[in-house]
Amino acid sequence: MHDDHDHPHDHHSHAHPAAAVVRRADPGFSLLRLSALQRLAGAGVIIAVLWLAVLWALS
Repeated sequence: MHDDHDHPHDHHSHAHPAAAVVRRADPGFSLLRLSALQRLAGAGVIIAVLWLAVLWALS
């Protein structure tokens, strides 16, 4: 450790590995990446399935 300067920070004695940050090639599914039309279509499918479940439960 060097004590000849007075700014407060830690001096790490270990090296950080180059592969510390792992990047995935495939980011996976995300609702935020869908277009507005795709989101509306997905909401319509969910609503239709819910209505079918309600109608099935009442029959």
